[in-house]
Amino acid sequence: MFPVSRPSALSWLSLGVALALLSACSKAPPPEPPVRAVKLMTVGVGSLQGQHEFAGEVRARVETRVGPRVGGKLLQRLGEVGQRVKVGQVLAVIDAQDFRLAEDAARAALASAQTQRDLAFSDLARFRELRAQNFISDAQLERYESNARAAQAQWEQAKAQLAAQTNQASYAQLTAPVAGVITAVRAEQGQVLTAGTTVFELAADGARDAVFAVPEDKVQRLAVGGQAGVRGWTSDQVLVGRVREIAAAADPVTRTFAVKVSLPSDQSPPLGSTVYVLPAALSAVGQSAIKLPTTALRLESGQTAVWVLDAASMTVQSKTVQVATADGNEAVIAAGLSPGMQVVTAGVHVLSPGERVSIYQEPGTAAPVAKAGASSAIPAASAAPR
Repeated sequence: MFPVSRPSALSWLSLGVALALLSACSKAPPPEPPVRAVKLMTVGVGSLQGQHEFAGEVRARVETRVGPRVGGKLLQRLGEVGQRVKVGQVLAVIDAQDFRLAEDAARAALASAQTQRDLAFSDLARFRELRAQNFISDAQLERYESNARAAQAQWEQAKAQLAAQTNQASYAQLTAPVAGVITAVRAEQGQVLTAGTTVFELAADGARDAVFAVPEDKVQRLAVGGQAGVRGWTSDQVLVGRVREIAAAADPVTRTFAVKVSLPSDQSPPLGSTVYVLPAALSAVGQSAIKLPTTALRLESGQTAVWVLDAASMTVQSKTVQVATADGNEAVIAAGLSPGMQVVTAGVHVLSPGERVSIYQEPGTAAPVAKAGASSAIPAASAAPR
């Protein structure tokens, strides 16, 4: 019978080291994912407060482009930008030397025609006496009568040509057709102009309009005669105007339609002032809609989405929504949500589908409980989550 040997202390030490090495090679269990605290709000139906406001400019109802009726060299430019002018006031002078020479030639031609006419009528009177005495035939008298009529026609033609040349010479002075203010100068002294070239732009005195541009999707809602509020850039006073004109075609560059609103003549802002126009037809104040703060929205696969809370499991799920427009700092939701849903309004970019969350609680306050309702959307907590 062989004796049984007992394990030595060295053997037990080796066994312990082996077990330690085996336990070090095994992976530790993954930690539990953190439960994020989120800020919630209950979806409800509220009233819109924003309205469409367009930047515009105060312009004269009558704007005239003043240019010469004849061509020539611009000798003097008497008008300046911002200058007030009266009807008939001389604004510029064009070289009229050629027109004066042509007028002298026409006057000389008229004198020659008048001499020929007087001679023809003297001959006619003399030959009528001869015909009365039967010294000439009727055919000869008719020939002298024809000569007299031709001389009369030539005299009238020369007279008309003189009048035309006189007018041409008078057109060398460019005068103001209406009373108003010069808003632009398009030519300088010494420039050679053609007939019709714009030298001045003149804003006539009288009624004023607020002119602004409206995009294609909203111009159909406007109508001539509709009411619009007009507010100055540096003033809170709102003037009441009426839509006077809507452009029939869009601007080829901006693709917007020009709209003119008539202003009260006794309260019109200065010419060229910047104003803000609020058309009543485009106002949405008081209309019911679902609104969310912009912090609740995120982009997912090219679509707008929000996180909706599943209160039973306290997890969040992604919900695609359709945004109609903006109302101040809030987004108006056209589709995708219904009253009573609970939506995450902050920290939306760090969440994932199915993630467990908790309602954010400010220090020292009781945990809020979001309840569904049909009132205006009210945040469940006022502080932002981490």
